[in-house]
Amino acid sequence: MQFRVTRLAVVVLALTVGLAGCGRYSISNIRALKAFSDANKLYQKNSYKEAAARYEDVIGLGPERNVLGFAYFFLGNSYDNQYKESKKGDPENDGFLTKAVANYRLAIDTLKDVPDPKEIRKLSFEYLIAAYGTDKLNDLNQAEPIAQQLIALEPDEPSNYQALGNLYEKAGRFEEAEKYFRKAVDVKPKDPNTYKNLAGYYNRQGQFEKTMAAFEQGANVEPNNPEAWHTMATYYWEKAYKPDAKLPASTRHEYTEKGLADEEKALAINPEYAEAMIYKNILLRMKALYEKDPAKQKAMLKEADALMEKGVELQKKQTSSGSTAPKKGGGGE
Repeated sequence: MQFRVTRLAVVVLALTVGLAGCGRYSISNIRALKAFSDANKLYQKNSYKEAAARYEDVIGLGPERNVLGFAYFFLGNSYDNQYKESKKGDPENDGFLTKAVANYRLAIDTLKDVPDPKEIRKLSFEYLIAAYGTDKLNDLNQAEPIAQQLIALEPDEPSNYQALGNLYEKAGRFEEAEKYFRKAVDVKPKDPNTYKNLAGYYNRQGQFEKTMAAFEQGANVEPNNPEAWHTMATYYWEKAYKPDAKLPASTRHEYTEKGLADEEKALAINPEYAEAMIYKNILLRMKALYEKDPAKQKAMLKEADALMEKGVELQKKQTSSGSTAPKKGGGGE
C-alpha cells in the first residue's frame, strides 16, 4: 500500500502541473480545470472530504474524458481514504467503500480508450482489488475477476500476479497464492524483486528453507548487489539465534556458517558495508560458541571486535555524510 501511496503523490503532482498547461491535458472548460486543480491540492493535504466534494464538482461540469476518468479515480480514492476499518459496520463508514468501488469502476471504464491513461487506470484496478480484499469488503468473488482483468491488461507485469497472490494468501488459499507469486517470477525472471516477494510469501508461511532458496535465486540474479547477500545473512542469523526447541544445534551451526558466507560475499563486493561488518561480528560470536579450540575461539572473537569497531565507525561517518546505502561492486550485474 505504501508503494501505491508514493505513486499517487507523483501522479497528483504531474496532473496538477500538466492540466494547468495548454498541452494534451488542456480542457476547454476553465471551471472544470480550476475545480480539478483545487481538488488535487486538497487531496495532497489529505483533506479527503473536501477533496471529494471538489472532484464531484469536476464530474458535474462534464470535462473531457481523460480528466473525467482521472476525477473518477481520485474521487473514489478520496472516499476510500475516509473509510475506517475500526468503524466497520457503521452505515456511513461502509458507504465510503461503496462509493469508492463505484468510482474506481467508472475510472476504469472511462479511461479504457483514452490515449496514455495507463498509470491511473492501473491504479484504479489495484485500489478496486484492494477494496474487495479481506481488510475491507472481503469479497474474493468480486476481486478475482478484476485481478484477472489486470493480468490480461499487462501479462508481463509481475505486480499484477502478486496482487492476486496477496488476495489468495489473505483468504487462506495458500496453494493458489504460491502459484501466483511463482508466476510473477516466471514472467520476469531477471527481476530480483520478484524473488524477494516470493521469499516474503514463504517467510510469512513459516517455510524457512523455501524462503532462503527464493532469496538465493534473487541474489544470483544480481550477484554484485551486496545488500542481497547481506539480507540472506540476517535471516540466517535470526533463525539461528531465536529460541526454537525443534531446531537442533547442528542446524543452528549450519545457519551460522551460511550467514557468515553470505556476509563475506557482501563484503567482497563492498568492503565498507558497515551493516555487513556488524552482522558478521555477531555471527562470528555465535560461531565461537560452537568452537572447542580456545585459540580459534579467541581469534574469532578478536576478529569480531575489530569488525564491530570498524562497522560502528563507518556508520557514524556515513550518517554524518548522509550516505548509508550500500554501493554495488564493480563489474555490473
